[in-house]
This record gives sequence, structure tokens and C-alpha cells, in this order.
Amino acid sequence: MPYVNIKITREGATTQQKAELIKGVTELLVRVLNKTPATTFVVIDEVATEDWGVAGVPVKEFRQGIQQQSH
Repeated sequence: MPYVNIKITREGATTQQKAELIKGVTELLVRVLNKTPATTFVVIDEVATEDWGVAGVPVKEFRQGIQQQSH
């Protein structure tokens, strides 16, 4: 009974995109591990960007640094 928890930042992933993630992850587990779709659980948690950190800084600040480096 696989349980997959996907965490993404809360930035507007649509219902359709989430459905595709759920379907795709389920299909991957069926194909690779021969798991049963009926007992495969996929949960998507959306995390506010101020609650998500990368390299010791909030994700928005991290992204701003990357954008500045590319200009």
C-alpha cells in the first residue's frame, strides 16, 4: 500500500495539474513496482512560499538571487 506525499509551493497549481500528478505517480508505481492503483495513495500538500526554505533562505528570496545571477 504505497503512500506518496508531494509537497509543492502554493503558487497556483490547477486542479487539472494536480490530477495529472496523482495519475502519473500512480501509473509510475504500477509500472515500476507492480503496485495496485486501488491501494496507492497520493497526497499533494501546498506550502506557502514563506514557509519553504532553500539554501537557508525563504524560497522567494532564493529565486530572486537566481534571477539576479542570470541577468
